[in-house]
Amino acid sequence: MKQETSIVERLTLGLSTYSDAATQEIAQKLAAQIPPDTVLALHGDLGVGKTTFVRGLARGWAIKEAVTSPSYNLYTIYSGERQLIHFDAYRLSSEADLDALMIEDFFHSPWCFAIEWPERIAASLPGDTWHLYLRITKDEAHHLHLIIPD
Repeated sequence: MKQETSIVERLTLGLSTYSDAATQEIAQKLAAQIPPDTVLALHGDLGVGKTTFVRGLARGWAIKEAVTSPSYNLYTIYSGERQLIHFDAYRLSSEADLDALMIEDFFHSPWCFAIEWPERIAASLPGDTWHLYLRITKDEAHHLHLIIPD
């Protein structure tokens, strides 16, 4: 009997989806596998599906609020089975801007800090950050690849 591959294993190998619903389903499954108090860096160009992925995480943690892009207010905090802090670092001009927000003061365990545009604050990311790379392929699929540090 063949054992089913976990969603974490599938994502570390890389997988593609062809709809927002499928991307959210993958994220919802991953939500159950993300350890408490984890930073998840979401890498990818504008429109690649980062916020769509976060919507799936929110569903996985029974968050009922509508998840929208935090571009204008920098971050949004959602509560469910886990606290989800959805952060957009695009408009930050330096690492000091992140420190000035004192966002860690709002974290209540168990939490997940999902960061869009993490490149802007790379030096502030902890060493155990999970990195999800999203891109759109030539055939219009959304390719997802997860890297988890050892």
